[in-house]
Amino acid sequence: MKQTAVTIIGIGEDGCLGLSARAYNAIARAQILVGAPRTLAFFPDFSGRRVELGAKVKATLEELVPASGEHHICILASGDPLFYGVGSLAVKIFDAAHVSFLPHLSSIQLAFAAAKIAWADAQLLSVHGRSIEGLVNRLRHCRKAALLTDPENSPVRIARHLLEHNDSDWQAILCERLGAAEERVSHLTLDALGELSGIDDLNVLILIRPDTWRAPSRLPFAKEEDFARRMPKLGLITKREIRLLSLAALQIHPSSVVWDIGAGSGAVSIEAARLATEGRVYAIECDPEGVEICAANIKQFGADNVRLIAGLAPDALTDLEAPDAVFVGGSKGQLDRIISLAWEKLRPGGCLVVNAITLENVSGAIQSFSELGLAYDTQLVQIARSVPLAGKYHRYESLNPIHIFSAQKGEESTHVSR
Repeated sequence: MKQTAVTIIGIGEDGCLGLSARAYNAIARAQILVGAPRTLAFFPDFSGRRVELGAKVKATLEELVPASGEHHICILASGDPLFYGVGSLAVKIFDAAHVSFLPHLSSIQLAFAAAKIAWADAQLLSVHGRSIEGLVNRLRHCRKAALLTDPENSPVRIARHLLEHNDSDWQAILCERLGAAEERVSHLTLDALGELSGIDDLNVLILIRPDTWRAPSRLPFAKEEDFARRMPKLGLITKREIRLLSLAALQIHPSSVVWDIGAGSGAVSIEAARLATEGRVYAIECDPEGVEICAANIKQFGADNVRLIAGLAPDALTDLEAPDAVFVGGSKGQLDRIISLAWEKLRPGGCLVVNAITLENVSGAIQSFSELGLAYDTQLVQIARSVPLAGKYHRYESLNPIHIFSAQKGEESTHVSR
């Protein structure tokens, strides 16, 4: 039997008063009314079957599929059902041909209207039912943003998370109970927001940078001096020119999972995290001092999608999620085992990059790639930087030459040296 329509209706805090005649008539014709207890409470006189949407939204909707063949179903959703709402899930479950939408104004629209701020240039994000991990990194290039929150990822927790990761340059506008008689709009610093209490669970958080703010470069290229690092000289850190070439070879995309083995000061991890804005980076470091320094750099650079793993590879790698890109900057004599395991775990199309300074590691990398029958590319990179002399003169100072090995999973077994 052909299914009758499933109508998904957006509703605001003003309840029935904010509904169009078309939406109100659809509810009047419905035999099954679905929604959260808060939205169902707007219709105390509804005489049909009521279905509450709780924590198991998907399972509840799937149970209604047989009934949708003979009954008209209305699903109530806050605001716009297709903006981080139940809409897309309902389309998958009931099929798009049998679903129609009558959206309300989204909470984001209401928030910017209440704040009297244009929002065409705003980044729209949600931590409602989602992890807060990576939020700082996703906000890194934003001048204006709006966030949907939840009781766990509350505005207070968001403020503290931003402050903890050295991203304090925001003005916060907290919008509560939008559309209701109790609507409230508060302008706050992050410090003040982080100490605020009594916030209503129904809220939208707007974040705005000052007019003097300039977005950082999209291309990772931080100087060694910018990082806390172990000494001597410029410290145990991948030099920025080598870092840039290695990151390019890793072919990181926004949702990549990256392993940085032998993370040291964490420079590669941090800059990889800026490219994998929707993904994660695992920084693996075994030296206790290195772990401490890496953790400090992660906070300093706001790389909140970097997960620091204190342990020795390859043993520390076995329980990590499969990577799309693997960088090996240090191996502690375990290069063969690391390359073998990394290649086994690497997802199809993923890239493995190995930096080798010593002749022994160069030889070991060539042998490991060859024994695995892998296609690999090799670059010998020699960098010289200018340094000042007395007066107006300069000379070049050479950095250690380094081999960059790279292989992409799925290619034929050939290699190119440069």
